[in-house]
Amino acid sequence: MDISNRNHLRFLGLRLNSLACKCVALVVIALVFRAVFLPTFNKNLFAFDNGPLTLNGEFRIEKTKFLEVPQIIWGLNNQKIAFARAALTARMLNRTLLMPSMSASLFYKEVDLLQPISFDKVFQFEKFNSLCKGFIQLGRYSEVSNFSDVFELQKGSGRRWTVKKDLDQLRQFSSNPYDRYEIIQVVGKNPFLWHDHWPVKDYAKVFECLVLVEEISREADKIVSKIIEIGSKEIRKVGQSQIVVDSVPYVAVHMRIEKDWMIHCKKLEQRSNISEICSSKEEILERVGNIVGLKTPAVIYLAVADTLLEDNSILTGWKEGLLPFEKKKLGVVEVYKKHPYLIQSAIDYEVCLRSDVFIGNSFSTFSSLVVLDRTQKMIKMGARNICGVEAKWPSYSYNLRGQSRGPRPWLTNMSDLNLQAISYGSNNVSCRLSS
Repeated sequence: MDISNRNHLRFLGLRLNSLACKCVALVVIALVFRAVFLPTFNKNLFAFDNGPLTLNGEFRIEKTKFLEVPQIIWGLNNQKIAFARAALTARMLNRTLLMPSMSASLFYKEVDLLQPISFDKVFQFEKFNSLCKGFIQLGRYSEVSNFSDVFELQKGSGRRWTVKKDLDQLRQFSSNPYDRYEIIQVVGKNPFLWHDHWPVKDYAKVFECLVLVEEISREADKIVSKIIEIGSKEIRKVGQSQIVVDSVPYVAVHMRIEKDWMIHCKKLEQRSNISEICSSKEEILERVGNIVGLKTPAVIYLAVADTLLEDNSILTGWKEGLLPFEKKKLGVVEVYKKHPYLIQSAIDYEVCLRSDVFIGNSFSTFSSLVVLDRTQKMIKMGARNICGVEAKWPSYSYNLRGQSRGPRPWLTNMSDLNLQAISYGSNNVSCRLSS
């Protein structure tokens, strides 16, 4: 080394032959080697800020590496949440999610009685990949080249398996030596029903990509058309003779008063020490009838699980000007009966989603996801008023009291850091006018 280089090092107070100098030289060499020969890590891909995992932007998904998950179970909307968690896990591991099997039946305790149904029998496979391109990738089993190149990822269960342990495990499996396997196969009991690592906006993106297959969508079309057709006839009877059939608005009420729900919600009230979860038929009727600004006459569609309903008087006692209908009165029971449980629920979900006004229970996953979808649609279209009866698609929670003894206006808080309020319910619903 020449004198000029020696002098350059002396300004650091180091001698060339000192141990500190040699350490500095080694560090510099290591940094240069890393910059030149190692790939740049995209620090914006995964953001961990002492909370849920945030997935930002578009990135290249590995199409030759796959994540396989167990059959997804429980109700339709719990299955949608579980699917979204599986998809977001695949994204975190930089893998394509192999198209999962869902459950057409609701025998969630007797696994051997579960009736499997392929994802693409409910949602459009190609449409999902098109809408979620660059975010999530779904693959078919025919794309796998080596089914023996599998590593089993055993998910924990029980109280000792915490959210932190779950996230730490996923981080571990996103790198060597596990990333060399063609398939990572998740095993364990219902691994995607409980642990949540992603914000609401990431779930909303996945849900946007879930488009019903044409067969189910057409069934929903039949129900909506029937509501409008019969509703218009009834409205004409009460003096609105000039009404245009296609312009008849309808209100959808997700009426949770079935025996299984009442048992569940009463236990939930006791455990959580919250009194605003269960709602009687009378309370629902009163609050729907007191929605501020709701124009009447109005058609009311009651989305209710008829087979679990013990109260046969749900069509009586409504405020004058509110015209209630359920499946039997609409004459559409047979449309539902020819399908398994999952498809029936998907049809009802779509009917509620398309309604002009939606009213549900804030502790119901079904209601919560309908409101999330409606909130997302209003945000996407840039709606100025997104809350209350002046909104494009207003939603309300009848188990929570609002103005004038009516239901409380309801929006999804899209900035929530996790899906807990939707997965487990909340009496803290968000609703305000956009500026």
